[in-house]
Parts: sequence; structure tokens; C-alpha cells
Amino acid sequence: MKLLPCSAAKTSSPAIQNSVEDELEMATVRHRPEALELLEAQSKFTKKELQILYRGFKNECPSGVVNEETFKEIYSQFFPQGDSTTYAHFLFNAFDTDHNGAVSFEDFINGLSILLRGTVQEKLNWAFNLYDINKDGYITKEEMLDIMKAIYDMMGKCTYPVLKEDAPRQHVETFFQKMDKNKDGVVTIDEFIESCQKDENIMRSMQLFENVI
Repeated sequence: MKLLPCSAAKTSSPAIQNSVEDELEMATVRHRPEALELLEAQSKFTKKELQILYRGFKNECPSGVVNEETFKEIYSQFFPQGDSTTYAHFLFNAFDTDHNGAVSFEDFINGLSILLRGTVQEKLNWAFNLYDINKDGYITKEEMLDIMKAIYDMMGKCTYPVLKEDAPRQHVETFFQKMDKNKDGVVTIDEFIESCQKDENIMRSMQLFENVI
């Protein structure tokens, strides 16, 4: 089974040097991605796209997996005007589907595939998982507020020159009033998806999380 190639470009070195380089690489990389064909079948990326993504992933994470601290460091580079630490924590947990404290290349590809090329249903399922912080199958008002505050913190005050302190809470109150159909204080995945699909304003608001991925 073919494995994704390493990102290091091979030069016209003697064969024996290449062999040594290969051995060193195998010693360094503790986690190997699944067969390329399997990832291609599971995701919405082509083989060429997967190769390019893997080179970039391995360049940032030579071990083949990303822990939370590394994830936060990488993510903070995209939002220097704000504090992305908390949002990156929630995002990391959404990518870490098996909850082992690490995001593998497979985890990364599966999440990215949904966010970039998934159906509306797949994206909403992923968004629900992001907001369901404790993964109990429900979104509480406090969970949504935690996510919303994290997004506002990440975007930075300069993005919202007239932002009031209670803006995240007001945003969440609006969401919950529309989503919590039976008024039991929690939002189920069915309520979440139904509300998002029927309400254009909510759908536009939900684009916020996609724009910060």
C-alpha cells in the first residue's frame, strides 16, 4: 500500500545517501498516515491535493501528529490582531475526533474535507460538534456563549470598533430563541440543523465559523 511521500525534496544524491535519509525520516516520523488511496476515498480531495497537504502538514509537524499547544501556535499566526487561544482549543477538540489529545493527518484531512467541500448537512453536523463542547449531544446556552466569546476575542477589538461587551451574549440569545424549539434550555442536533436550514440570518451567521477555519 502506498504511503504519502515525505515533504523533503530528494536531490541527485547517491543512492546510499538517499537510503540513509529514508532511514532517518522513518526514525523521526512516529506516525504514518493511512494509505493514500484510502484517504482519497474517504475525503473529497484528489491524490495530488493530498500529497501537497501532507507536505505542508509534515513540514509544520514532523512527528506526523499535532498536539494542542502546537495547534494553538500555528493558528495564532493567522490572527495576530486578537487572542485565538481559546477558539483554537475548541477547534482542536473538534478535529481530534477520537479525543486522544493529538490531531493526526487523517483527522486533519477528514475535518478539512467537510469544511471546504462538504454538503450543507455535513458542515452543520461539524458545526454542531464544535459548539457541543462537552460532546454530550446537546448545545447549551453557555457552550455557545463560550464559543462566541472565543471568536470575538480572536477577531480582535480592532475588527469591531463599536463592539459592546455584551454583544456575544446578545448574539447567543438570538440564536437560542430561534433554535430551542421546545424551550428546554438545550439545542439538539435536529433543532440546530432545522433552524439553520430554515433561517437565512442564522445561515449567514454560521458562516462566521467557516471564515475563521
